Amino acid sequence: MATQIHTVAGELRQRIMSGAYPPGERLVELQLAAELGVSRTPIRLAFEELVKEGLLERLPTRGFRVKAFDLDDLANALDVRGTLEGMAARLVAERPSPAVLDALRDCVEEGWILLEDAAENGYQVETPRWSAMNEKFHAILIQAAGNPPLASALAHVSQIPLVGAAVLGLGLDETMPQPEYAFIHRAQQDHDDIVSAIGQGEGARAENLMREHVRRSRDNKRRIYELKMDALRQPAK
Repeated sequence: MATQIHTVAGELRQRIMSGAYPPGERLVELQLAAELGVSRTPIRLAFEELVKEGLLERLPTRGFRVKAFDLDDLANALDVRGTLEGMAARLVAERPSPAVLDALRDCVEEGWILLEDAAENGYQVETPRWSAMNEKFHAILIQAAGNPPLASALAHVSQIPLVGAAVLGLGLDETMPQPEYAFIHRAQQDHDDIVSAIGQGEGARAENLMREHVRRSRDNKRRIYELKMDALRQPAK
């Protein structure tokens, strides 16, 4: 089921990104289930994934529609996210907790294992597993910061398409090719360095590392988006 959900979400994501589903278009669960040859359950769960990514929004009555997407909105929102998550990292470093550190280190260890597995399999990263781990890492930090207004502000900004920590890039497949492996490896090293700074009580360093981490994500998402849009504009052979 998990693979089917990611496949459906990838197909819908591609259609949204290519403009096949323009902003404001309502997506009908039953119609898509018939079109993609799946039951309504993976469609419904894929919708939920795309809501988390900010590509869809729930209608006040019932159903989902495509949200407007703008690269400048994405970049600006990621700058805000970097500032807020940097603050969270600093707060956690200033109030160290062994339990929080253990949870963060578990995420880091899982990330290195995923990258080791990928290096042995053509540098193909299992994006669903990485995405889940990445989202958990950032969620632990935000919760451990103990600042409800900060958490609320992050939840708000993450509703802008592709801004949330659950979204790695704009890949449409279950795995990432080698160029994206390099980006994931850099992000993993960032996680390791952030946890190291927190463990040593270096609040300012943890904050700066987190801000740079999110900035790299911003630049990577912009680059991948532009590459994908260029590819979609190429005439079919």
